[in-house]
Amino acid sequence: MKGMGTDEETVLKILTSRNNAQRQEIASAFKTLFGRDLVDDLKSELTGKFETLMVSLMRPTYIFDAHALKHAIKGAGTNEKVLTEILASRTPAEVQNIKQVYLQEYEASLEDKITGETSGYFQRLLVVLLQANRDPDGRVDEGLVEQDAQVLFRAGELKWGTDEEKFITILGTRSVSHLRRVFDKYMTISGFQIEETIDRETSGDLEKLLLAVVKCIRSVPAYFAETLYYSMKGAGTDDDTLIRVMVSRSEIDLLDIRQEFRKNFAKSLHQMIQKDTSGDYRKALLLLCGGDDE
Repeated sequence: MKGMGTDEETVLKILTSRNNAQRQEIASAFKTLFGRDLVDDLKSELTGKFETLMVSLMRPTYIFDAHALKHAIKGAGTNEKVLTEILASRTPAEVQNIKQVYLQEYEASLEDKITGETSGYFQRLLVVLLQANRDPDGRVDEGLVEQDAQVLFRAGELKWGTDEEKFITILGTRSVSHLRRVFDKYMTISGFQIEETIDRETSGDLEKLLLAVVKCIRSVPAYFAETLYYSMKGAGTDDDTLIRVMVSRSEIDLLDIRQEFRKNFAKSLHQMIQKDTSGDYRKALLLLCGGDDE
């Protein structure tokens, strides 16, 4: 980065081939050696989406989600997409951690901020998810499975209007293994996938959040594969989502996401990034992605 121009290739190769903990050590050594802040230098040397991606890679893992939520709630308008993606997909332990970090870093309660910017049943489901009190996985009680499936059937398909509260409570608090059985039983009882019912019976942000929760209960990697696919499909690219998912899952389940992507969309994640992006931004994303699952 010294002198005229920047050797972007070196920057992207170093940052994409190290894990987050190593990147933090590099930043600290950089400051020790040169008395300069690496992230500030990246911001002044790089531009556009490539800059956003490199700066995102430098953000310490522990603060990544809290930072994304802070920016989703900040200023005019709320980015419901980000609230939905993060709160539907993170484990209870991760959500507890996000709340603590948010409080430490921003001296505010994440729940208060979210309730201040959202409303209705969408807000209520977000608050339920923020409690991070989902039942832990254990032995599944078939009687309770049957009961929950019946309650959901009566709250939606069999009812004039919809009892959203039942969907919120059951989908927001039961264990993952229990809910997977509930979805199977629901199909048997009603003849519908639970997603079809949610699609018919709810709308707007609540519908998107309920669907995200159901998809994450079924498979978090499949949910992210779909999120990545739709961030690139059609005209234009939702680069914020592409960057957020690639960075936040890069050390968690990106291999599983790649597998699901290949299985569900008849092309590899690598191919789609290749086709949809360009320049140093593309090079860096492809290195993060890793191999091409032909």
